[in-house]
Amino acid sequence: MKYVLMFIETEQFSRQLEAMGELEQRQAYEAVGQWFADNAEVITRHTHLGPAHTATTLRLDGASPVVTDGPYMEGKEVVSGFAEVEVADLDEALKLARSWPACPIVEIRPAS
Repeated sequence: MKYVLMFIETEQFSRQLEAMGELEQRQAYEAVGQWFADNAEVITRHTHLGPAHTATTLRLDGASPVVTDGPYMEGKEVVSGFAEVEVADLDEALKLARSWPACPIVEIRPAS
């Protein structure tokens, strides 16, 4: 089954990352790189998204579509990247998500 793991940063996580020294930041990024390497056999694709302030949002719920700069809402949690994985079942996707070494929230959704 295919699932998408969405990596969600919180404001607190972002502040902690910014407060780290250069060595700590490098170690944090290396841990993420190692996670991708360790799980390469089930990851079919992945990417890191640009910061929320670079987003463009199209709202389709009104009489005419509205395009705005920035994220769709001010939020305390922002999706910062994702990985598409192919695993046996949700339990395996959950096991994989539990080992994620970065953002404190991972949302898992089935993908087709």
